[in-house]
Amino acid sequence: MSMRRVTRNRRLTAAESAKYKEIRERVAEELPDLVSRHHERLAALDQLGELLTQLKAAREERGLSLSDLTDLTGMDRSAISKLETGQRPNPTVETLLRYAEAVGKHLVVSLVDK
Repeated sequence: MSMRRVTRNRRLTAAESAKYKEIRERVAEELPDLVSRHHERLAALDQLGELLTQLKAAREERGLSLSDLTDLTGMDRSAISKLETGQRPNPTVETLLRYAEAVGKHLVVSLVDK
Protein backbone atom coordinates (compact mmCIF):
# COMPACT_ATOMS: atom_id res chain seq x y z
CA MET A 1 0.00 0.00 0.00
CA SER A 2 1.39 3.38 -0.87
CA MET A 3 0.67 6.63 0.80
CA ARG A 4 0.08 9.74 -1.23
CA ARG A 5 0.52 13.25 -0.11
CA VAL A 6 -2.61 15.36 0.10
CA THR A 7 -2.16 18.92 -1.01
CA ARG A 8 -4.41 21.69 0.19
CA ASN A 9 -5.08 25.12 -1.17
CA ARG A 10 -4.71 26.62 2.32
CA ARG A 11 -2.55 26.20 5.39
CA LEU A 12 -3.85 24.22 8.34
CA THR A 13 -4.77 26.09 11.46
CA ALA A 14 -2.83 25.30 14.63
CA ALA A 15 -5.84 23.36 15.97
CA GLU A 16 -6.15 21.33 12.75
CA SER A 17 -2.44 20.64 12.71
CA ALA A 18 -2.52 19.45 16.34
CA LYS A 19 -5.55 17.26 15.61
CA TYR A 20 -3.85 15.58 12.64
CA LYS A 21 -0.63 15.13 14.61
CA GLU A 22 -2.58 13.39 17.38
CA ILE A 23 -4.25 11.11 14.83
CA ARG A 24 -0.88 10.20 13.25
CA GLU A 25 0.54 9.39 16.69
CA ARG A 26 -2.45 7.19 17.57
CA VAL A 27 -2.14 5.33 14.26
CA ALA A 28 1.60 4.83 14.81
CA GLU A 29 0.88 3.49 18.30
CA GLU A 30 -1.96 1.14 17.29
CA LEU A 31 -0.62 -0.07 13.95
CA PRO A 32 1.80 -2.76 15.23
CA ASP A 33 -0.99 -4.43 17.22
CA LEU A 34 -3.37 -4.27 14.25
CA VAL A 35 -0.76 -5.79 11.95
CA SER A 36 -0.04 -8.52 14.49
CA ARG A 37 -3.73 -9.38 14.83
CA HIS A 38 -4.03 -9.44 11.05
CA HIS A 39 -1.15 -11.94 10.80
CA GLU A 40 -2.74 -14.12 13.50
CA ARG A 41 -6.00 -14.10 11.54
CA LEU A 42 -4.17 -15.11 8.36
CA ALA A 43 -2.49 -17.97 10.23
CA ALA A 44 -5.88 -19.14 11.49
CA LEU A 45 -7.25 -19.05 7.96
CA ASP A 46 -4.25 -21.09 6.79
CA GLN A 47 -5.06 -23.67 9.48
CA LEU A 48 -8.67 -23.76 8.33
CA GLY A 49 -7.51 -24.28 4.76
CA GLU A 50 -5.31 -27.17 5.89
CA LEU A 51 -8.24 -28.70 7.78
CA LEU A 52 -10.42 -28.52 4.68
CA THR A 53 -7.67 -30.14 2.62
CA GLN A 54 -7.47 -32.96 5.18
CA LEU A 55 -11.25 -33.44 5.14
CA LYS A 56 -11.32 -33.65 1.35
CA ALA A 57 -8.42 -36.13 1.39
CA ALA A 58 -10.27 -38.24 3.98
CA ARG A 59 -13.38 -38.20 1.79
CA GLU A 60 -11.38 -39.30 -1.24
CA GLU A 61 -9.55 -42.01 0.75
CA ARG A 62 -12.92 -43.48 1.70
CA GLY A 63 -13.98 -43.35 -1.94
CA LEU A 64 -16.88 -41.02 -1.21
CA SER A 65 -18.27 -38.68 -3.85
CA LEU A 66 -19.83 -35.32 -3.11
CA SER A 67 -23.22 -36.96 -3.61
CA ASP A 68 -22.32 -39.63 -1.05
CA LEU A 69 -21.34 -36.92 1.40
CA THR A 70 -24.62 -35.14 0.72
CA ASP A 71 -26.48 -38.28 1.75
CA LEU A 72 -24.34 -38.73 4.88
CA THR A 73 -24.42 -35.12 6.09
CA GLY A 74 -27.67 -33.74 4.73
CA MET A 75 -25.65 -30.82 3.38
CA ASP A 76 -26.18 -29.48 -0.12
CA ARG A 77 -23.73 -30.86 -2.71
CA SER A 78 -22.77 -27.38 -3.91
CA ALA A 79 -22.18 -26.26 -0.30
CA ILE A 80 -19.77 -29.18 0.20
CA SER A 81 -17.98 -28.35 -3.04
CA LYS A 82 -17.66 -24.70 -2.05
CA LEU A 83 -16.36 -25.74 1.35
CA GLU A 84 -13.69 -27.97 -0.19
CA THR A 85 -12.56 -25.35 -2.71
CA GLY A 86 -12.39 -22.52 -0.18
CA GLN A 87 -15.27 -20.58 -1.71
CA ARG A 88 -17.05 -20.71 1.63
CA PRO A 89 -14.54 -18.91 3.85
CA ASN A 90 -16.31 -19.13 7.19
CA PRO A 91 -17.86 -22.55 7.82
CA THR A 92 -19.61 -23.21 11.10
CA VAL A 93 -18.22 -25.67 13.60
CA GLU A 94 -21.40 -27.70 13.11
CA THR A 95 -20.68 -27.99 9.38
CA LEU A 96 -17.11 -29.12 10.03
CA LEU A 97 -18.29 -31.63 12.64
CA ARG A 98 -20.85 -33.14 10.26
CA TYR A 99 -18.30 -33.40 7.46
CA ALA A 100 -15.65 -34.95 9.73
CA GLU A 101 -18.10 -37.50 11.12
CA ALA A 102 -19.22 -38.47 7.62
CA VAL A 103 -15.63 -39.29 6.61
CA GLY A 104 -14.89 -41.21 9.82
CA LYS A 105 -12.92 -38.50 11.59
CA HIS A 106 -13.29 -36.53 14.81
CA LEU A 107 -12.87 -32.78 14.79
CA VAL A 108 -10.84 -31.53 17.74
CA VAL A 109 -10.96 -27.84 18.63
CA SER A 110 -8.57 -26.53 21.26
CA LEU A 111 -7.72 -23.31 22.98
CA VAL A 112 -4.09 -22.30 23.43
CA ASP A 113 -2.32 -19.36 25.03
CA LYS A 114 -0.86 -16.70 22.79
